[in-house]
Amino acid sequence: MNLAILCTIPAAALLAACSSKEKPVAALEIGALPVMERVALGANRCWFKSKDPLFAAYRLAPELNSFTGTPRILIVKKHSPESRPLLVVQAQGSPVKLDAFGPLMSDTAIHARVSEDVNHWARGGKDC
Repeated sequence: MNLAILCTIPAAALLAACSSKEKPVAALEIGALPVMERVALGANRCWFKSKDPLFAAYRLAPELNSFTGTPRILIVKKHSPESRPLLVVQAQGSPVKLDAFGPLMSDTAIHARVSEDVNHWARGGKDC
């Protein structure tokens, strides 16, 4: 599988990315789980609930409660959720490092969309 590093988010970058209308989150409060919660909510809302045709054949399988400290979301076939994931987006460390990998990342349109959206949501963006 092709490993694509989406972004490394140092605490200073996260604080700088906050909009002036929102109260900045203290660097100590930012961790892998809150970042992946943002990403999971954005992916669910913008890719699946919106019925985005690019993701119509897939479904979201979040695995945020990780005992390894690596929360992640999986994208699997819509009618075969038990099958091997086609896309994994995961976060770990401090500063948070996001990785996305899997067969879907070889599709240029999906790769670009995943990279853009995941980085946007990880930095606190809520829109699609």
